[in-house]
Amino acid sequence: MKKKMEKNKQHTCSSSKMNGGGGALYGLGFIGSVIYYISTASGFWMGVLGVLKSIVWPAYLVFEMLKFLGA
Repeated sequence: MKKKMEKNKQHTCSSSKMNGGGGALYGLGFIGSVIYYISTASGFWMGVLGVLKSIVWPAYLVFEMLKFLGA
């Protein structure tokens, strides 16, 4: 029983190390989109809306890509 628990623990730790690149990509995209939306904002509330859009930028990316592909 103890060996089984150790094996599951090792598997969980190694799988979480392989998923680190996605967080870095999201973080860089978030920073870039915040800079873009704030620099193009015409007022305070448009800047706030830009920050909110920056949080969900992957959804906008997928939406625009699917619209471009005609799906």
